[in-house]
Amino acid sequence: MQLDAIDLKILRELQADARLPNITLADRVGLSPSPCLRRVKLMEAAGVIEGYRTVLGRAAIGLGLTVFAGIRVERHSHENAETFVDAVLAMSEVVACHLVSGDIDFLIEVVVPDMATYESIVLQRLLSLPAVRDIRSSFAMRSHKAGGALPVPGVVLQLT
Repeated sequence: MQLDAIDLKILRELQADARLPNITLADRVGLSPSPCLRRVKLMEAAGVIEGYRTVLGRAAIGLGLTVFAGIRVERHSHENAETFVDAVLAMSEVVACHLVSGDIDFLIEVVVPDMATYESIVLQRLLSLPAVRDIRSSFAMRSHKAGGALPVPGVVLQLT
């Protein structure tokens, strides 16, 4: 799918407010409602738009601790990586998991109410995974842009 300037405007607007009614979205990007909705549906079908969600205030719902945990695994193998990823994706407290280069193998973002909860996750769940060799934790003292919008370029993109 090739994204043009109007598609990119649609993406910017939806990232700012995914609850925009189609008629408002169409007006903001300079289209009539039918072609605007058609473009949105095409981008959804192509996987450009993966979904819509509500962003919650972590502290407001009792999740006051954000932890970035660097995980090193025992042996580098496809099987170990898949097993680890499957296990952490099953943990609702893990909001992001990245395979990274450098001194660690995976970087996960964990959101929990407090240190005691994180300690329990480390001791009872993460360290019980056979592939886990080492965990290095860093704690967010303050977040300024968590779960922000992705940068949508101002040029035409060719997606394959």
